[in-house]
Amino acid sequence: MTAAADGTTGRYLVLLEDDWTDATSELNRVAGIRTADTADGEAAALWEADGLLMNELGVALVSADGDQVAALARAADEPGPIALIEPERYVEAIEPSTPVADTDTQTVDESVFTWGLQATGAQNSLATGEGIKVAVLDTGFDLQHPDFGGRTVVSQSFVQGEEAQDGHGHGTHCVGTSCGPREVDDGPGYGVAHKADIYVGKVLSNRGSGADGGILSGIDWAITNGCSVVSMSLGAPTQPGQAYSRTFERVATRALEKGTLIIAAAGNESDRRSDRINPVGHPANCPSIMAISAVDVAGKMAYFSCGTVDAIGAIDLTGPGVDVHSSWPMPLRYKRISGTSMATPHSAGVAALIAQATGARGLELWARLSQYARRLPLPATDVGAGLMQAP
Repeated sequence: MTAAADGTTGRYLVLLEDDWTDATSELNRVAGIRTADTADGEAAALWEADGLLMNELGVALVSADGDQVAALARAADEPGPIALIEPERYVEAIEPSTPVADTDTQTVDESVFTWGLQATGAQNSLATGEGIKVAVLDTGFDLQHPDFGGRTVVSQSFVQGEEAQDGHGHGTHCVGTSCGPREVDDGPGYGVAHKADIYVGKVLSNRGSGADGGILSGIDWAITNGCSVVSMSLGAPTQPGQAYSRTFERVATRALEKGTLIIAAAGNESDRRSDRINPVGHPANCPSIMAISAVDVAGKMAYFSCGTVDAIGAIDLTGPGVDVHSSWPMPLRYKRISGTSMATPHSAGVAALIAQATGARGLELWARLSQYARRLPLPATDVGAGLMQAP
């Protein structure tokens, strides 16, 4: 794939109607596109066929020329299973564009638990996440990390030519925050849902980049495996007034109906030091995907955190996202980094705790997260319902 100036890949997402049937035949009839079905094959089909039908989502990723795109667009305007077609976008692991200055982290005792666990109240919760499946869609995970011995870890790569093993670090850090241990040999406990079942979907390469198709394939896989929570610390920047993806929105609503809550990072494109607040990025700007901003140890907004700037893309919750200690691929083992990417797995871990404690799933789990949140003396446009809190 060759990157376009607008951040699209040259491939397309085809959204199917809720009552779709026999989509593979329809795509072939309308545009001569041969599609594989995730219900019948492995993730490798993502790059082996002209198209891939993600069965749980009702979405197909296709390679199409101009004539085929026009044919699909005409079909979307007529009665039938094809609802709409939109370009596939590139996405990346969400990281701050510039280093984060030192904060008041030294004023918090992290000898036993990280400040993030303390801020969310996770260390005092009776819930552990046991029995809850949490999917982290990112750059993979260090499958040999010594802190995770004996844990249930299921992994799958959706990146061509790369295994689920993390060659970047971002994914390992996010897995650690959401589902890592509370007791380690050297340093503080750092995992929120420390007994949850971990599902690692590698949707970003070892360079930290990927595309919509890989993310959607990961979501499809997570739903198929019964994951109650999907954590996505990834995305693409948006402009004020830019429409959210109708495909991702429909996918998110279908996931909620199946009992899966998708949580995503709002983005790090702001610079609040110069009063610039950028809008929530893709796909977190979809109404049915929970968008997470970041605060620091003092409860102040992280300077890089995106916010609600118009009617499209609202912040739903905020979480610890500055100077966060978590796991990192060996031999380093641990690292401190910052971003809404770090706040997001805190939210996913808290969601798993609430899911275990209350039995809530889907939309009910979303509502519980908002109800449990601690209100902050900050605008709702920046922090939504507030700082996530464990049950």
